[in-house]
Amino acid sequence: DQRNPEHPDFEVSKAVIDVLKQTTDARGESWEIITVPAPQVLRDEEGFVDYSYINHFVVNGGVIACSFDDPADEEAVAILSAAYPGRTVVSVDARPLFARGGGIHCITQHQPAVR
Repeated sequence: DQRNPEHPDFEVSKAVIDVLKQTTDARGESWEIITVPAPQVLRDEEGFVDYSYINHFVVNGGVIACSFDDPADEEAVAILSAAYPGRTVVSVDARPLFARGGGIHCITQHQPAVR
């Protein structure tokens, strides 16, 4: 949810949310849309950054979330904590990952539990 009208993703973010509000899942049910703020940081020493809290990873009993030393970090963790009740949300500085083209979710591989 890009809330800064000066950010290049502002209009795109609004459009994506609008599309999701007009669509349903395979059962015809409306989506529960949980908006998460975009980090306020727009640039680093190399130019524009594409930081996102959406690039998180759900693990057994927990969630590994991105942080960026950004004012929105705490709000994002609170929203993810509410979205995943019963799981512990731990944030890690993801700037080195994003500098190389990905985030927490991008560098992980899902392994289903064996039962």
